[in-house]
Amino acid sequence: MRVGTAAAVGYLALQGGKAVWALRTARVVPGPRTPAPTETARVVVAQPILSGDPGLEDALRDNLLALDGVRFVWLVDEDDPEGRAVAERLAAQAARSGPVRSGPAGAPRIDVVVCPVTPEGTNPKLAKLQVALDGCADDDVLLALDDDTRLPAASLGALLDGLERATIATGLPGYLRGATPWAALVDQFVDANAATTYLTLPPVTINGMTWAMRAGELRSLGGFAPIARALTDDLALARLVLGSGGSICQTAAPQWITTTVDGPRHYVALMHRWMLFATLLLRRQPPSTAAAITVLHGLHPTLLAVVLGDAVRQRRPLTAFAVLSVRGLLLRRLQRRIHGRVLHRPVASVVAELVQPLHLVHGAVRPTIRWRTRTYRVRADDDFRDA
Repeated sequence: MRVGTAAAVGYLALQGGKAVWALRTARVVPGPRTPAPTETARVVVAQPILSGDPGLEDALRDNLLALDGVRFVWLVDEDDPEGRAVAERLAAQAARSGPVRSGPAGAPRIDVVVCPVTPEGTNPKLAKLQVALDGCADDDVLLALDDDTRLPAASLGALLDGLERATIATGLPGYLRGATPWAALVDQFVDANAATTYLTLPPVTINGMTWAMRAGELRSLGGFAPIARALTDDLALARLVLGSGGSICQTAAPQWITTTVDGPRHYVALMHRWMLFATLLLRRQPPSTAAAITVLHGLHPTLLAVVLGDAVRQRRPLTAFAVLSVRGLLLRRLQRRIHGRVLHRPVASVVAELVQPLHLVHGAVRPTIRWRTRTYRVRADDDFRDA
């Protein structure tokens, strides 16, 4: 058997197996469900806000329109006047029952909280979420939502169902189509991998863009104080929960993210940060888990590169064409079933997959990341400093 043919067989077996696994898991974990008003009344949606993305105001407004009956806590930095202005403008519109009316129940309650500058070595997102937790009653559900993420009401229902099964419930990311080719690479990287990453192996982390936990249970673990110095807040919170004997429920209901990626530098910086976080996660896992993650989620780009390289060298494109065709069909089926819509963009999807190993190497060898307005030098997930 030629190298290219062997790689093709291995690639399709790996990707097909993961797709089947993800679909089977999606049938048994909480899926979309519209929650009742009595359920949403105890939900506190905490959103740490940082200006810089042109889509910030639209994302916040969309959540106001989608989530009726919840309480929003918008956490802005005192040295971020732009973010504060956006939050206060939308809150004022909601108070007037203007264009961000939430529905028949009236405008949602919004608290705009101005937070002090985070000390060096402390995770700014976790510091803000601690402020929100301090304002919650024990029977409230604290739902952390990134400021570029849109949460449909039906996905909120899935998270609430997840809390009936586990200590913490987490969502499934889906990227909406970006406006630039660089944004297309980002959205295709996420959309091609989200379901097969989060719905295969037992969860060792959470999707930090969207998760929910009962405030009383989180407070009993010390709140965010035990992990305040962790850079990877999603991994740190997962470890805190699992280390206390708790459990994670991974739902199969999507949340929608839109991130402006306006050029190659921004794209490389974003992927570098994600891949650095991935290496930090792998360092924390037992060897067997790290090996399983590497094989399931790190091997396929190399196999695909071998398939395409062999097709070019041998001038035999049929194998490559067959692999890419089956790959596209698998992704479309998976996305239609789990995300409810087809997100696949064939060319951008293939390119995004082929360059994954380059981003992973970049994340492993360069310990400095750019995160919105801040730059950090990272030594470990609990050891980072302003650079």
